[in-house]
Amino acid sequence: MSRLSIIVPALDEAAGIAACLAPLQPMRARGAEVIVVDGGSRDDTVAVARPLADRVTAAPRGRAAQMNAGAALATGDTLLFLHADTRLPEAADTLVLDGLAAAGRRWGRFDVAIEGGPALLRVVAAFMNARSRLTGIATGDQAIFARAGAFAAAGGFPPIALMEDIAFSKAMKRQGAPLCLREKAATSGRRWERHGAIATILLMWRLRLAYFLGADPPRPAERYGRGRA
Repeated sequence: MSRLSIIVPALDEAAGIAACLAPLQPMRARGAEVIVVDGGSRDDTVAVARPLADRVTAAPRGRAAQMNAGAALATGDTLLFLHADTRLPEAADTLVLDGLAAAGRRWGRFDVAIEGGPALLRVVAAFMNARSRLTGIATGDQAIFARAGAFAAAGGFPPIALMEDIAFSKAMKRQGAPLCLREKAATSGRRWERHGAIATILLMWRLRLAYFLGADPPRPAERYGRGRA
C-alpha cells in the first residue's frame, strides 16, 4: 500500500506553522507521515511543530537542503513538499496517491490560491496555474509531489539558494509530464502584501530571467529577500 510522506521546511515560522500542520492531522490518521525540517529557527517553530509531526529534525538553512534532508528520512514511497506558509486541500493524501496511480504519472503539483487582500493576487494565481499546466514547470507554492524513486532518480533538489523548484521540475520533466491537480493549495500572500503585488511580480520575472541567463543563484536570492525556508 502506498504511503505519503509530507516534508515541511521551516524557518522562524512559530506564528503560522500550526495552521500548516493542523490540516495534516487527519492525513496522519490515515497513515501519512509528516516531517518538519527546521533550518535554525530562532523562535518556537520546533516546539510548536513537535506535537503535530511524526518527526522534527534540523538541516542547514535553505529550502533545497532542508527538503532533501526530509526526503532522506522519509519512509513513504511518495513525497510531498509543503511550504510552512501553505495549507493543503482536504484529503490531499488521497488526491495525490490515487491521482498518480490513475494517471500513471511520477510527479505533480496542486493548483495554488494566494491568500490576501489585493484582488490582483487571484489573477496572479490563475496565471501561475495556467503557465504551469502549459510548461510543465511547478513552483514550490503548488506543493510539488513525486514518487520517491523518481525523486531520487532526478537527484533531489539542486543545492541552490533560489529557483530550486524550477530546476527540479525541469529534471522531473525528463521522466514525464506532471499531474496537475485542480484542487488548490492555499499559500500566504505575505510577501506580495509586504512589497506590493506589482513590484513582486516584476521582481520575480527579473529573477527568473536572471536564472535562465545563468546568474549565480545566491545573488538573486539576496535580491528576493528569502528570509524563510
